[in-house]
Amino acid sequence: ELENQLTTKSKTLDELKQSLALNGSTEQTPEALSLRITELCEMVDSIVSQVAQLKTSMQSILEQWRVYDEVYAEVSLMTTRYLYCVDQCKPSVVSLEALKNQVKTLQ
Repeated sequence: ELENQLTTKSKTLDELKQSLALNGSTEQTPEALSLRITELCEMVDSIVSQVAQLKTSMQSILEQWRVYDEVYAEVSLMTTRYLYCVDQCKPSVVSLEALKNQVKTLQ
């Protein structure tokens, strides 16, 4: 969206340049207007460059988040498996003799 807006503004500046070249201006000298338009064009070029850098940075950040999400999902799965194994490895007390031994131990 930002790139589209910059393209539109660039076209407007180009139209101003052409209009200035054809018509001239009575309020300001053509040289002053031409200089101002040149400055604006340089500013637009600078902004376009900054947007391109921002776009590259954002793509890098999105890639890092994608990797993070993949690793997080893997760690979450491993944690679930670990908890399941721990739950399954608990000694079960089902025999009467085992219960008697546990009672003796607790006493």
